[in-house]
Amino acid sequence: MVIAAPATAQIMHAPAEAFDKTVSYITICSAGAALATVFAQAVSVVLSIVIIRRRTLPFTLSRADIRPKATYIQNLLALGIPIALQDLLVNISFLAITAIVNSLGLVASAGVGVAEKLCGFVMLVPSSYMQAMSAFVAQNMGAGKTERAKKALLCGISSSLFAGIVMGYLTFFHGELLAGMFAREQDVIAAAAEYLKAYAIDCLLTSFLFCFIGYFNGTGNTVFVMLQGIIGAFGVRLPVSWFVSRQAGAGLFHIGLATPASSLVQIILCGIYFGFCSRRKSEGKIVE
Repeated sequence: MVIAAPATAQIMHAPAEAFDKTVSYITICSAGAALATVFAQAVSVVLSIVIIRRRTLPFTLSRADIRPKATYIQNLLALGIPIALQDLLVNISFLAITAIVNSLGLVASAGVGVAEKLCGFVMLVPSSYMQAMSAFVAQNMGAGKTERAKKALLCGISSSLFAGIVMGYLTFFHGELLAGMFAREQDVIAAAAEYLKAYAIDCLLTSFLFCFIGYFNGTGNTVFVMLQGIIGAFGVRLPVSWFVSRQAGAGLFHIGLATPASSLVQIILCGIYFGFCSRRKSEGKIVE
């Protein structure tokens, strides 16, 4: 990324007025991420292992319970690769949307840049629910308590929805106030607030979607999670944003609606798959 910083800025359609600073920003972030991110992740994993070992009740393993190392690696790969691939492709779709917005000019690019920073903060709540749901459901599935895992899904959605309503209200009706913390130019603040209105709708939808994703990750259905993520990103979000941007009079709010549209389609897919799995389990065709 350090070497390809100029090419990346060009691919992302960085406005001419901000091209040089964009290259500098990409270079600095890429150089820092190479060492700092790896170190931070390594420390995080070690601390997580220590905490888990201290909080887990002591138990003994028989020789029959000890599996070969290759078996654990194979499970890790089967479950982890779909999740990693989904995250990669979804982020690529968001980068493509950023490139579309950048082509609209400097104000639109700056406004969406501010809005995306705020969206990262706004989405912390549903993202945290997704991670917690995944761990909690996996523990209950391992203990054979499938009904408790389903109840966790319903509880997670209801409590996450409450937070989504609060964050959605703030981003829809007070977007100018939030954007004003990161920008001073009124036209940039207005552009960011316009884009945030679309994300306000998504705050409600992700309360459902992220809990569903966490649930399916916890049950081991990571291939489905990958497929629905790809469908949402490349079947809805990216083509809708591109099509809307080509329409006369389309603003950032209209382009931003591609994100909640994608979330809605993904929720429908998750609901259908959840009902399918429940029906198959009741028929005795799925053993969990």
